[in-house]
This record gives sequence, structure tokens and C-alpha cells, in this order.
Amino acid sequence: MSHVTIQPIWVRITHWINALAVVLMVMSGWQVYDASPIFPALTFAPAITLGGWLGGALLWHFAVMWLLVGNFLVYLALNFASGRFTRKLLPLTPKSLVNDIVATVRGKLSHGDLSHYNAIQKLAYLVVIADIVLLVLSGLAVWKSVQFPLLRTLMGGYDNARVVHFVAMSVLVAFFVVHVVMVALVPRSLLLMIRGR
Repeated sequence: MSHVTIQPIWVRITHWINALAVVLMVMSGWQVYDASPIFPALTFAPAITLGGWLGGALLWHFAVMWLLVGNFLVYLALNFASGRFTRKLLPLTPKSLVNDIVATVRGKLSHGDLSHYNAIQKLAYLVVIADIVLLVLSGLAVWKSVQFPLLRTLMGGYDNARVVHFVAMSVLVAFFVVHVVMVALVPRSLLLMIRGR
């Protein structure tokens, strides 16, 4: 009996590297945020931050940033080169999205065939790809504000770039939480991302 590989090895490797990088980036980012909160009423408990202090958090953030960006570029390049991006995430139509949202609300959205993404999954993955691009660009506008004045201006200035970065991080965390919940509801998807089939 032959087994069909649904998730190739490069997808699985980049997925797990990305998961680790996102967790480390978010935890160190929360520590950086706590040093100068955008929203004074919102801070993060030291137990869920990384770095111990602002300098330590910045070291973690910048070190893991290279891992996240490098891994993300490899993931995108291989997705486009293999045609997987188009095959898995397109087309995405408003009708298919509405149909899948209605099916979800009714508790009838099927997860029987893990080799195909439903419209909600397609939208979620497209949003998270765009969100990571926005995170990187807004992060550059904050980190190298003087070197990238056009980027800073496009973000609405330094302070606004921080808000954009925070909101984009929040979107990524929300995706991560929903992703983990969905894996708990459909545990076969975890096996798929480990074994590829």
C-alpha cells in the first residue's frame, strides 16, 4: 500500500521553524513592548515574555528575526516555484467563502480531505502571509526608522509604525491560537504536519 505525501518535507520543516520563530518573536516582542507600552493599560506578565529586560529582549528579537525572515522567504520561494501556492490557496471566491462560513456556523464544515484547503483556510493562510510581510515592514520602520524614511512615512510615522507592528503581531497571535484550536479539533492535521501523509 503506497502512501501519498500531502505535505512535502520542505513545507513541514518551514512550518515548524516558523512556529518556533513566531513564539520567540512574540515573547521577546512583548518584553520590548513592556519597556514602553503603546497602550499603558496593557502590559504582559514577565512569565510570558523573553529576554528578562529590554536589552535581552532586543537581542532575542533581532536574532530570531533573521530566522523568521529567512525561513519565510524560503517558504514563499518554494511555494511559488513548485506551484503549490496557486494550487493550494487559489482560487478563493466570495461565494466559496460565504458557503464555508455558513457551513462552519452550522457545524457542517467537512475536514474529511486534508489534502484540500477550504475557503476559510485559504483566506486565513493568505491573511497570515500578508500579515508577516506587514510585520517585517513595520518592524523595519521601527528598528531602522532613519535608514528607511519612506517606509516610516508610509506607516504614518514612527509611533504609528509601532501601532501597526503591534496590531500585525496581534493578528498573528490570533491566527496562531485559532490554528492550535483547529489542530485540537482535527488531530489528524497534526500527524499530517509531522509525517506528511
